[in-house]
Amino acid sequence: METVRDFDVENKKVLVRCDFNVPLDERGNIVDDFRIQESLPTIQYLREKGAHVMLIAHLGRPLEGERSSLKVVAERLEQLLGEKVSLGDGGLSARGQRDLVLLENIRFHKEEQENNLEFAKKLAAKGDLYINNAFATSHRAHASLVGIPQFLPSGAGLLLEKEVVALQKIIKNPKKPLVVIVGGTKVETKADFLDEMSKIADAILL
Repeated sequence: METVRDFDVENKKVLVRCDFNVPLDERGNIVDDFRIQESLPTIQYLREKGAHVMLIAHLGRPLEGERSSLKVVAERLEQLLGEKVSLGDGGLSARGQRDLVLLENIRFHKEEQENNLEFAKKLAAKGDLYINNAFATSHRAHASLVGIPQFLPSGAGLLLEKEVVALQKIIKNPKKPLVVIVGGTKVETKADFLDEMSKIADAILL
């Protein structure tokens, strides 16, 4: 598995798919920024290596309108990184020029969940390299996850790499007793995973 470390990123435009689907309170404030914090090492690595960075992510459900805007995430990123984070508009006009860009909620575009290849190609045209750092959404056949890599060299971010390494340890050499705790609301998307875990785990808690 190639990772971000395997590429020369200096002065390159790098598209990074992140998992910024953070919980919000009734006022739209971030309740827990753990997912944002976990994404920082990849972003900081790219910035330190002189890359132009465009972050791609989703938040909530598009039907929630303004509540699903990534504006609050951009603001939190600025606080954590100590640098300006520009929020790109829904027309895909944002282009990183030495600054750090967060594209507005990618699921505002219906083509994202349709895995529209023309849409993926339009996204890919904004970068020289694609990095997937969104382990939690990598099971989805969406344009920003499986479409863009068809048009750009691609690799894993530091967070995705960490998740895969941890999962491989469990699958290949599990320490016993092994209890697997699975959360989330969409059980149907986890059926295959649960089936595999049932073969090696002593217990599964849902």
